[in-house]
Amino acid sequence: MPSNFLFATWAGGGAVPPVLSVARALAERGHGVRVLADESVHGEIVAAGLKPIAWTTAPQGDPSDPAKDVIRDFEARTPLGAAARLRDRIVCGPAADYARDTLAELHAQPTDVLVCEHMLLGAATAGEAAGIPVASLATTVYPFATPGAPPPGLGLAPAEGPVGRLRDRLLARMTTMPWAKGLPALQAARTGNGLAPIGSVPEAFEHVDRVLVLSPRAFDHAGRQFPDHIRHVGARLEDPAWAGELTLPEGDAPLVVVGLSSSYMKQQDLLQRIADALGSLPVRGLLTTGPAVDPASVRAPANVLVTASAPHTLALRHAALTVTHAGHGTTVKSLAAGVPMVCVPLGRDQIEVAGHVRLAGAGVTVGKGSSAQAIAAAVRKVLDDPAYRTAAQRMADAIAAETAEDRAVAELEALAARGPATA
Repeated sequence: MPSNFLFATWAGGGAVPPVLSVARALAERGHGVRVLADESVHGEIVAAGLKPIAWTTAPQGDPSDPAKDVIRDFEARTPLGAAARLRDRIVCGPAADYARDTLAELHAQPTDVLVCEHMLLGAATAGEAAGIPVASLATTVYPFATPGAPPPGLGLAPAEGPVGRLRDRLLARMTTMPWAKGLPALQAARTGNGLAPIGSVPEAFEHVDRVLVLSPRAFDHAGRQFPDHIRHVGARLEDPAWAGELTLPEGDAPLVVVGLSSSYMKQQDLLQRIADALGSLPVRGLLTTGPAVDPASVRAPANVLVTASAPHTLALRHAALTVTHAGHGTTVKSLAAGVPMVCVPLGRDQIEVAGHVRLAGAGVTVGKGSSAQAIAAAVRKVLDDPAYRTAAQRMADAIAAETAEDRAVAELEALAARGPATA
């Protein structure tokens, strides 16, 4: 029997395509699906065959345009400063506005399940207040501490021995402390909608019926433990609607696909250094700048094709290597194709994702300030050592098994069938 799903998401760059992938899959099975989102992503929503609804009081942004970006984390001087902007401008600060808009839409049309992008605690608050099942979609490696793994965000290897476990306890406290400044605004959103206060912001992320992690379980630490309501449902591998058609550079040299953030992260200079690095090597380069950077701003060597976009899923079928900022979307698409990586994290969750690539043996990491020569050396290292491709192929096999069925859709349909009773 068809159900009605309301999705709530925001212009979060790489977080948008996997959320819309799940929404589209539900619509294709005959369910009613509508999507609350920033107007800047309404084109993608329509292209997915879905109904867009605009936020009215919650913030609206466009991360591909620095002037319209809500978070503007590219202005932050430290990783903590960047995280504070996400906290204050999306997760906690406008939580009451997100809750107000979401509740208005829940009252406007029947809804069986509310599905929120993981960072939208305000929207999840509305679902809790309305008494309907709520699922959140985590579009990267699960971003909070759980037993059996180091605190996320730093790209650390699992701890060994008493000293390592002490490290994890101390770092877990340090990584959760900055959330405390967001608690008053989130608390006001909750109490203003008749909900009980909570003890911390991280606790609020657990006030949902399901957290569906859109990341391969095999990509996370093997010994990591999760409570039952957190479930890995596999990566979403579709390309965004704006990816366009595939044109490959001429020749038969090994293909290196380059993709940095789809949102603005001051990546122009790094793109140029990567282009220069590939220009010094016997490879073909397909360098995609994304919507935030003009392809004409990158001086292309003769062996490098620079374009605004390309369908990475298709391009990676031909690739020997990916050079990436270690955004989760590009990373899992590369792994699903068995393609090893050179990771150049720019910020956000990318240091953590790059750490998992390294621990899997599927690539190396270089700093975002690395010279063209250092990037070229990293490319040579990965191309010359077949162990990296072997490790990437092992991950590809695991991803193929995990995505053989659509677990995200199955979980959401089960929530809808269960009805408003709490778990």
